[in-house]
Amino acid sequence: MVETIAFSGSIFCDAALQLGEGPAFDPATGIAWWHNIKGKELHELHLESGAKRVHAMPFLSSVIAVIDPERQLIVSDDGLFVREIKSGTLTKFGALEDKPGNRSNDGRVHVSGSLWVGTMGRTAEKGAGAIYHVAGSTVTKLYDGVSIPNSICFSPDGKTAYFVDSMVNRIMRVDLDPATGLPTGDATVFSDQSGNPGDVDGSVCDADGLIWNARWGQGAVDVYSPDGTWLKRYAVPASQSSCPAFIGAKADRLMVTSAWADMDDEARAADPHAGKTFDLGIIVNGRFEPAFVL
Repeated sequence: MVETIAFSGSIFCDAALQLGEGPAFDPATGIAWWHNIKGKELHELHLESGAKRVHAMPFLSSVIAVIDPERQLIVSDDGLFVREIKSGTLTKFGALEDKPGNRSNDGRVHVSGSLWVGTMGRTAEKGAGAIYHVAGSTVTKLYDGVSIPNSICFSPDGKTAYFVDSMVNRIMRVDLDPATGLPTGDATVFSDQSGNPGDVDGSVCDADGLIWNARWGQGAVDVYSPDGTWLKRYAVPASQSSCPAFIGAKADRLMVTSAWADMDDEARAADPHAGKTFDLGIIVNGRFEPAFVL
């Protein structure tokens, strides 16, 4: 275990979400986006003005990515959709799998413009999900029998992917073809966290190749070096921290989502910031996410 660095940040948004997840930032508009998966909401906040909007969604969405200045990719339990930013109109783009009991979870765009995204059972049934590679309309299953896919992120050069099954808690790494985002070998253990408390949840990889991981159940963001060394832990004032994203004009800030899912009244009273979204309050050497290529 590493020493925990006290929280020095602020509440980025005080809306308490049942399952805050999938944050992303669009540098062209200065808007941060994130999901309330179980609440069927898409949240947006303009950093400079503080203007906030909440969009009701017709499904359980978990991933959002830029396509171009007018459009976004949305991944949900009903498949892949193109969303018109101005009108909010959703157009079905494709399907991931034919498993009505599943929903999408963690995902991220690779430098090639392809997408990695995971699916899972709605109540985290063991082995019900998978991790997929999406290149345009072509969907390829990469890993099957996954219970809670998380921590999907990529090295800045696109040559390495990281991912985890949070039910197993061993962060994996695999070599990639940087031109396609497809694996070129077998996945190996990057960091075995199975003996430590809390679940490895969402991650981002910064410009130096450091992995920033939200630790569900521990109220923290952990930092790992590219060789797997666990370097630091930053406290977050909500126990179920779920996913980070680089934000700001220089991608030098880190927002972190959280959740109150599965908490009873007593647990929520003891965790008053559960479900809120935070600015970690430190300077990071982040980078902007690539656009998804249709």
